[in-house]
Amino acid sequence: MKYLINMMSKAHTVKGQGVSSAYDEQVTLIKSGLPDKYTICENKLKSADITHYHTVNPEYFLTLPFVKRNGVTVGYVHFLPETVDQSLKLPPAAKKVFYKYLISFYRHMDYLVTVNPCFIDKLEAYGIDRKKVTYIPNFVCDDLFFPLDPDQKKPLREQYGLDKDKFTVVCAGQLQRRKGIFDFVECAKALPQMQFVWAGGFSFGHMSDGYEEIKKIVEHPPENLKFLGIIEREKMNEVYNLGDVMFLPSYEELFPMTILEAMNCRLPILLRDVELYENILFDYYLKAKDLDGFIKTLSRLESDPKYLEQGREMAWKGHEFYNKEHVLTMWDNFYARIVQNRPENRKYHYKKKTLEEKQALKKRSAGAAAVRHKKIKTASKG
Repeated sequence: MKYLINMMSKAHTVKGQGVSSAYDEQVTLIKSGLPDKYTICENKLKSADITHYHTVNPEYFLTLPFVKRNGVTVGYVHFLPETVDQSLKLPPAAKKVFYKYLISFYRHMDYLVTVNPCFIDKLEAYGIDRKKVTYIPNFVCDDLFFPLDPDQKKPLREQYGLDKDKFTVVCAGQLQRRKGIFDFVECAKALPQMQFVWAGGFSFGHMSDGYEEIKKIVEHPPENLKFLGIIEREKMNEVYNLGDVMFLPSYEELFPMTILEAMNCRLPILLRDVELYENILFDYYLKAKDLDGFIKTLSRLESDPKYLEQGREMAWKGHEFYNKEHVLTMWDNFYARIVQNRPENRKYHYKKKTLEEKQALKKRSAGAAAVRHKKIKTASKG
């Protein structure tokens, strides 16, 4: 039996944020990995076995009564009120309405998927049954993100206006306070012998938390810090390969695509020591608790080749753990379970129309049109 999945997303309307990258990877993974089991359509108002919502747009909420008549719904949990609060500055009234709507959207889903298991407890605290929440990690394709040969990196650095020989620290992410941008800047000031690169911008404009302060830094950065702005995803492999280390000092994350992308490029990963990484990144990354720890770790990576290579190996093991086959199996098992367990009156099976069926449908449509035309003609004469 082949099932139809309707993928719903408006993530591409906002550039430079991870939800759109996660959407592209997940859809491509299912299309290429499970073509015999699932047919994929995108953003169609039609009956399907599974309607998978990747974003929480209000127009999607309005489709729920229609799509639930024949199939089941899945919602992707990319954020909760507390994570939005640390990213965007919304007016109090708008914030109250949006947060209430967000939780209502999740509650109306038949099933939810989160990329970090720590969100399961948080969703339960909002009154959502944890039994309908499934953890499936993000995934990054090897064809898009991969390590370049060392002899390719020096000319690439020159192309981006960087010193080809300096130890280089890269970061990718939106320019927001929660991303730890101020610690990144302070590290650049404390380590003038290195060069620092940040790819990303204000994806949500003036609503971005810390916008005014960060904007001043972007306009007048330290001499060894370069802001690249929002980079198209097709160019991000080059950006990661500019670096000797990927340094993301975020205070709050779910499962950043940037970490997986950098792991694919065999870059050591340096992150803030926060609990949310423990159950997803295990021992695949380096960590520090504060600014002093970041400076010491970066200094050691620059001066100790063995430590640098150890960091690369840790990241590569993370890349191998979150491989295509592993994540694909999790999605296959999840989709198979939810279509088999849905109520009898909500079953819809995708069946591709044969040529004869298409011709018959066309003939019936033409016949119906002729009847309507005849009635209109008769009415006009009368």
